[in-house]
Amino acid sequence: MISKKMADAINKHMNLELHSAHLYLSMSSCANALGLKGAATWFSVQYREEMAHFFKFYTYLIDQGENIELLAGKAVPNQYKTLLEMVEKTLVHEQLITKCINDLSEQAVKEKDHATQIFLQWFVTEQIEEENNDRDLIAKLKMVGDNGYGILMIDAEMGQRVFTPPPGTTVMI
Repeated sequence: MISKKMADAINKHMNLELHSAHLYLSMSSCANALGLKGAATWFSVQYREEMAHFFKFYTYLIDQGENIELLAGKAVPNQYKTLLEMVEKTLVHEQLITKCINDLSEQAVKEKDHATQIFLQWFVTEQIEEENNDRDLIAKLKMVGDNGYGILMIDAEMGQRVFTPPPGTTVMI
């Protein structure tokens, strides 16, 4: 049985995952406006992943007998000058998510909530991948600088990304 404190913390984080989805959907739109269709696809996939994460938390709370509270969301930025800026902001955001997941994990350990500890392990591993992907893109973008051909090559590579639903996701976006 999940504690009220743990359920509230997960509910709060679930809403942060929804905010993340909105952030990446906005970035997809901005990338499209910049003529970077591949990056728009990449951010669209990122949006779908965050929605899947949201639903994993949602389902977990429902399975624990909790009532979901959807919180009012803050507006997300919708203006970026470069792809590098978007990806750098993505890394900063994913580092925030990592900290929040780690905080949830620590709370689950303190409460001896083994079910929540197990549930959160997938997210701990996922965040390593998220941050690594962002760092790789940042390194490539810094390598090419303002070279339009280089940016277009990276854009084309980003466009190859496809959405793969995470295990345990019951609602598809």
